[in-house]
Formats: sequence, C-alpha cells, structure tokens
Amino acid sequence: MTDREALLRRYRDLVDHELPAAAARDRWVIRNDHCFGRVLLDDAVGACWYDVLDRRAGAAYRQLDDDRLAHAVARGERMLAEGDPLVRELDARSLAWRGKPAKS
Repeated sequence: MTDREALLRRYRDLVDHELPAAAARDRWVIRNDHCFGRVLLDDAVGACWYDVLDRRAGAAYRQLDDDRLAHAVARGERMLAEGDPLVRELDARSLAWRGKPAKS
C-alpha cells in the first residue's frame, strides 16, 4: 500500500467512523460524518472546499494533493485528541467561509 492509499483509507476511517463515534460519546457540537468531511476539507484547502475543488469530479477528498490530504488526516487526528474545543473552532471557521453563523 502506498502512503497516499494509507492516507485515503485513514481519512475515510476518521470521517466515517472514529470522529462520529467520539462526537456521539462526548457530545461534540457536530456529529455527522458529512459535517466532519466538510470541516476537514475546508481546513485542508483554507476555504469552502467546493470553491476550490470540483464537485462534479468525484470524491472531494480524493482530489486533495498529498500535502493537503496529509493535513486533513493530521487535523482529524488532532480532533480526536483535543475534542470539542478544536471541533468548535474548525466548524466555526468552516461555517464562516459559507457566510453562516457559528453554532452556540
């Protein structure tokens, strides 16, 4: 398995399983897999991901270059370690990029 394949697999595991499970257990501000995907993608590209990546070109996370993919995985790992305070910070930034208010 290549490094990229391992990162892609880890990204999916974080978004689909580990982050939602931790969120449900610890009552984080976001809990759904697609919300974690949004936050990690936005953070990786430094903007609303669909302003940077092609929504029609398949899975957005697969469009990330290796550095951005590694960044997204590392940020997901930090979310697991640091919990709700970091999740709130990243979610608020993601929502701001969309012109939406942070959750209270």
